[in-house]
Parts: sequence; C-alpha cells; structure tokens
Amino acid sequence: MNESLKGTVLLVDDDPAVAKVLGALLTQAGLTTYPARDGQEALALLASKPVDVVVSDVRMPGMDGMQLLAEVSRGWPDVPVILLTAHGTVPLAVEAMKAGAADFVLKPFDREEILFTVRKALLRAHRDDGRQQARATGGFIGQSRAMADVQAVLAKAATGTATVLLRGESGTGKELAAKAVHDASPRRDGPFVKLHCAALPDTLLESELFGYEKGAFTGAATRKPGRVELAHGGTLFLDEVGDISPAVQVKLLRVLQERELERLGGTQTVKVDVRFVAATHQPLEERVKEGRFREDLFYRLNVVPVWLPPLRERPDDIEPLAHHFLEVHAKTNGRPPFTLKPDGLAALKAQPWPGNVRQLQNFLERLVVLSDTQVLGGAEVLQELARQPGLAPVPAPAATPPASAPSVSEPLAAPAADSARTLESQRKEMERQAMADALRRAGDNRTLAARLLGISRRTLYNKLEEYGLL
Repeated sequence: MNESLKGTVLLVDDDPAVAKVLGALLTQAGLTTYPARDGQEALALLASKPVDVVVSDVRMPGMDGMQLLAEVSRGWPDVPVILLTAHGTVPLAVEAMKAGAADFVLKPFDREEILFTVRKALLRAHRDDGRQQARATGGFIGQSRAMADVQAVLAKAATGTATVLLRGESGTGKELAAKAVHDASPRRDGPFVKLHCAALPDTLLESELFGYEKGAFTGAATRKPGRVELAHGGTLFLDEVGDISPAVQVKLLRVLQERELERLGGTQTVKVDVRFVAATHQPLEERVKEGRFREDLFYRLNVVPVWLPPLRERPDDIEPLAHHFLEVHAKTNGRPPFTLKPDGLAALKAQPWPGNVRQLQNFLERLVVLSDTQVLGGAEVLQELARQPGLAPVPAPAATPPASAPSVSEPLAAPAADSARTLESQRKEMERQAMADALRRAGDNRTLAARLLGISRRTLYNKLEEYGLL
C-alpha cells in the first residue's frame, strides 16, 4: 500500500521490539503513533491523546488485549480496536468480534496486511467523525402503541430464520432492534456480528463481507474469514444496506439465496449458516425504480419488514425515555438523581427531535452534566435547547422601532469599527468559548467534553489545537 495514511494509532504491546518495528512501519506510512507497554498505560494515553485507532497484542501480562478491548468499548466507543495475536483462529476472531473488535491480524504480521487493516479502521473512524455514538440506547422503553406494535413484530420474527429488514430514520434504534431479534432467537448463543455497509468503499466492503485468500491482493498475507463467515451459527447485522453498490449487491444476493460464498481470490465454495438482519434509512422502493438497488435483492431482504417510527410520532415515549436517560447519565457522571418538572417535560415534548431517540439521549446527557440544579424545569431545558443548533433558537431581544425609519434612498450609517467583525470571526469566537465552557463543565475530561459538544474526540483535539486550548 503506497498511499499515505493520516491519523493517530495507539500501539499496545509488552514486547518493545514488536512495538518498535510496528511503530516504524506505521510512521513511514504517514501515521502518528503512541506506544504503550500495557493496558493501563494505554488507557492513560487514551484519556490524554487524540487516538483514532488502537492496535493491541492479545497476550499481555496484567490486562490482556480482550480486557483492554472491553475498557475501550466502554470509555471510547468511537475508537476501533485491532487485535494482534499469534494464536489467530476463527473462534478467537468470533470472540473478538462479539466483544466489539474492529479486526484482528496474525503474528508475525505482514507489512501490507497491517497497513490494509489499519486503513480500514481509519476509514470507519473518519466516516463516523462528528457523530455522537450512543452508549446506551435505553432499550425499547416507552408506552406508545407504535412501539408496542414494533416489539410484537420483532418477537414473532425472532422465533424464525427469515431475513428481517429494519426501516426508519437515523437514531430510531435499528441496531437495538437487530440485537433484540438475535437475543430472542434460538441463535442467541451464537455470534452477533455487525457491519456498517456505508462506512467502507466497495473494495474494502467486499473483503469485509466475504473474506479473502492469501495473495488475493496486496496486503492479503494470510487467509482471512469475512463477517459472513464469522457470523456462522449466529446473526449478521448489515447496517445501512441501502448504500451498497450494485457490484456488491450481486454477491450479497448470492449469499442470501444460496447460503454460500467464495472468499476474494478463492475458488472454494464456503457454506454458511447465518441469519441476516439488515437496516436502512434509504427509500429502497425509489432506489429500485431508479435502478440503483436490485429488485431481487430488495425482495430477498424485505421478507419481514419492520418500520421503526420516529420519535415525533410517539410523543408518549418521551417521558419514560427522559426519566431513564436522566437516571443512567446521572449515575455515569457521578451526579445525584434528577427530577423533571412538568414544564420541563412539556419543553422536551415540544421539540421535533430530528435525530430521534439518539438525539434526545445526547441532549439529556449534556443537560445532566451542565445543569447546576437537580430539579429540571422548563427554564433549564430551554436554556440548554437554546445552545443546540436545530432545536430551539436563541430568542432574539425585542427591537425598539426607530423614531423615523430611513428612506429607501437614504444610505445606512456605516457600522462602528468594533462591530464590523466578519461572521467568520464571530463564529470562531463563539466556538472557542463553547470549547472552553465544555472543558470546564467536564472537569477537563476531554472525552466527556466531546460528548457534550456532540463531536468526536478527534474533532475536539483539532479545535483545541486551533484555538490554543491544549
């Protein structure tokens, strides 16, 4: 792989020689690297440095790679983890994928393979840059008839093996629904493997789905099972399946029809026993008419369609969701319990919540951290809403009408020098103040500050550097 990569990688290995070689290799590729000798040192670096990807050995004294993976998934869910192991088997890969690993690489690693794997992880991390990752979805909490209907359909679907297609806007809980189908199914003890189809270009998506044989392309140093194989005996969740290209659609159709595949560069047919759950926010019917999505694939996916309603169509669910999120985030952030007054609840219900449950959750977490009182009324909710673009605008002060308005032909007076600032300079000043305020409120915890601002840790560090706040 000759192209230069951009990003920051945390290398965790108790063998200094391995860390040195791997660090030099990634540095030559254009990456910034931080070495750590064990899991504890890695966690300390994660808390203080802008890290895009973690590459960790599995076998280490003290905290091993699987334990480190659990800690990273809990504290930094937006940071992908790649595991290095000399004991690479498919069962270990399945265990790592179930635990949330982005990928794994066998030791001794090949230069091109490790760069290929890191590049995939960086692409996913950068594609998700700026998105808030929901750490707790709140489950199917609610009292609306709409969600009761959804749960009933999911419960029925879980008992069979038919493909489920989850439809709905972003933030409505499609991944949660997919996990609910798996957990209630006879496959609950098998792996639940996820793949975000929109996060990778075609070439990488194909290798992620179907795996590859040694020598299939530059970087394929060993045979590698794909996500379909890794989900054997369990469930494969294909998120944003509506975004895959026609070329990949053809190969996915074959797997759905025949339950078999061939790895990239291979000729051997591999039989798989996988239950498929797919999700999309795209209007697939329109894409079929436009020729952008195969009609036969649509029918293969749309066996059991489940529509998840947006939050604005189920306002009765806002109250139980709000109480749940306030309780969860108060405990997570070490704060006493919060009480939501009726006028505070009314202010929440008045919002359209275009980002749905995920947006409501993130808003309430910010409210928990930023609020100076544990009793949240309309004033506290509206104050925080005013800070959030796309929710409630900051009320404009009432203007006093002039005694006599200037005529059409009369030129307006030039602004004073100190008020003639550009829109860009004012934006930067407000952005800098928001960064400083979030850091102060978060007790200089930068991961929490990023969540409060609704941005990624990488974006936060870039902004802090830009404004001299590091």
